[in-house]
Amino acid sequence: AGGVFTKKAIKSKASMQRVRENANEFGHCSAINKAFRSALYPFYKGHKFTHFHSRLMGLFTAVKALDTTHKRGERCVANGVGQVHGLQLLEQFSYTPACDVRQVLPFELDVSSANLALTLTGFDIAQVGFADGATHIALTYGVLDFDFDRLNYDLHLAPTLVLDRSYAGSTVTLEPDTLPNGLGTALCVLGVRFYQEVAGALYVLNAKDNVGITVLKCL
Repeated sequence: AGGVFTKKAIKSKASMQRVRENANEFGHCSAINKAFRSALYPFYKGHKFTHFHSRLMGLFTAVKALDTTHKRGERCVANGVGQVHGLQLLEQFSYTPACDVRQVLPFELDVSSANLALTLTGFDIAQVGFADGATHIALTYGVLDFDFDRLNYDLHLAPTLVLDRSYAGSTVTLEPDTLPNGLGTALCVLGVRFYQEVAGALYVLNAKDNVGITVLKCL
């Protein structure tokens, strides 16, 4: 009833204005998504998440919608991140629902405001939610300095810590080797991966509940 749905019509017809607006913002969020997944890759190298792209699209679409500066069709994620609620969305989003890091590590996770070091207090290896068949857990922590406007980023990692089921410490601290220099928004990211020891060698487990990522804090 509305006529032929063609590329020419989308680009020129007034009735297609909303379609053009949605397409522009979708493309913008898709570019953010690609860069963000690339930035996080060291936390899940060699692993493929189901629906990771589509779930992150939902996150960035919600953040973009917080932009009250630009008109529809020109709203951007960077302006949404600039809102307090935008940072909350990044912190509260469940990046890997099949492997919830906060459930795997049910301890107090404190990020120092001085050096951005992460400390897990009250640590008890017996309370760690080990995946089936896992003998070791690897903790990877880093501060992702991400520019949501220009899509540049730097990842400041702490040395990965690998613990077996006999670990007896009650405190774990992970401190990045370098600190962000204000490139963009700083996201404190914690990742977990599980391994199985066989004949003295560690083999990564790649089931969907064996790899987890969470954003602890945004600055």
